[in-house]
Order: sequence, then structure tokens, then C-alpha cells
Amino acid sequence: MSLQPHIRLDETVNAKCALLPGDPARLDRIAPFLTDVKELGFNREYRSLVGTYKGVRILAVSTGIGGASAAIAVEELKNIGVENMIRIGSCGALQPKVKLGDILLVSGCVRDDGASKTYIVPEFPAVPDTELLVACIDAAKALKAPYHTGIARSHDSFYTDREEEWNAYWHKAGILGSDMETAALFTVGALRGVKTASILNNVVAFEDKADTAAAIGDYVDGAALAMQGEENEIHVALEAFYALCR
Repeated sequence: MSLQPHIRLDETVNAKCALLPGDPARLDRIAPFLTDVKELGFNREYRSLVGTYKGVRILAVSTGIGGASAAIAVEELKNIGVENMIRIGSCGALQPKVKLGDILLVSGCVRDDGASKTYIVPEFPAVPDTELLVACIDAAKALKAPYHTGIARSHDSFYTDREEEWNAYWHKAGILGSDMETAALFTVGALRGVKTASILNNVVAFEDKADTAAAIGDYVDGAALAMQGEENEIHVALEAFYALCR
């Protein structure tokens, strides 16, 4: 068996589908959706558990913050046999129509990060697996979860001196929201033959972008809309896996 150096898992996990939250604490909110839950490990930012959803074996592994750590997770999960990966993360809105707690089903991503560019030239597109994206859309409709489908942007920091300028630029271009991991997930997944999708829960309204840190603090404290959005993204991802992997 090949024990992976960062996620500290091997093939005995025996799962083809993985949820990839950023925050290790989000595994505590995933667990109630599953049966026969077993905690597997916690090394650095990579906390993991496994369980079952409607008969489908589901692995959940946190990836931490940023594309570099997300790319490591994709590589090592691929090595132990995972074939389908859905990010369930958070984002900040870049359009007023994206309300707090709405989820974004990302159809493409601006590669404004460093990690994806270490793999291949910037012209290579960051897009999800079509079948997995459609399964997410179908699940969101069936669950009546407020959602938007469109392009997101991945970047490497929200504390640069030009954040307001960049937000205005990407807003004008019609980008729905920003995160830090989706571009790396899509790029590395495509290069490694892994099916990927990304569902982002909006935790920062576009009008509040000037106070990003405070808005994220509200989310951590359990703002009702953001918490409902998190529950929706978990449920949508699990239903998508069930549709494709049962």
C-alpha cells in the first residue's frame, strides 16, 4: 500500500468519490449526512473521514487554504484511487445578484492563482467535468437550493493592496465570485484524469467587499444564511455523487 505523505491515507480507504472542503472543521458538518462514519486522520490541514451516503462510499478530506495545498490533495487522492472530487468551499460574491448563502456551481475559473500555473501554461482552461457539473445542477434544482452557474476567479490572497481595484475589474467582466482553490482543482484534475466540480457557498455579499475580514468572521460565528448555504452545498454534492456513482 502507498501511504500518501500529506493526507496520510492509502488505498485501503476504498473510495471513488471525495468531498473537498477547505476548512477541517467543515467535516463536522459533513458527518451528519453520512452513515457508518469513521475518522481517518488529521495531518497539517488534511483532516479526513469516510462514510456512506445512500449506499455510496464517500471520503471527505479538508485541503486548507489556497491552490497549492488543494493541488497536493488532488494528486495524493488520485494516487489512492479517488476518481471524482467536488470542492465544497466558500467564496465572496462579485455580483449583487449572488446573495449570502447562495451557492455557485462553477462552470469555469479564472486562473489568477500561482499553483495552477506551475502545472501548465495559462491558456489551458480551468473547467469542471461536464457530467459532474450537470449532476450538481440537477441536484440543486431538485433540492430547491438557491444557486448560480457561471465563472469564478481563484486568487492567492484577499489582503493585497489592490483588492478593491481587482474586485471592480472582475465584477465588470461578469465573474460571479472569488475563491482560492477552484482553479488548481480543475487544472490538476484535468491533467490527472480526475472528474472535478466546485460548489462555492457565498459568505461575503458584493456590497460588503470592503469589509471582507469582518464578513468572514460573521460566517465563522455561524451566520444563518451562510450556514444554510454550507448545508446546501454539502447536500448538493452528495446527491451529485449518488446520481453518478451508485
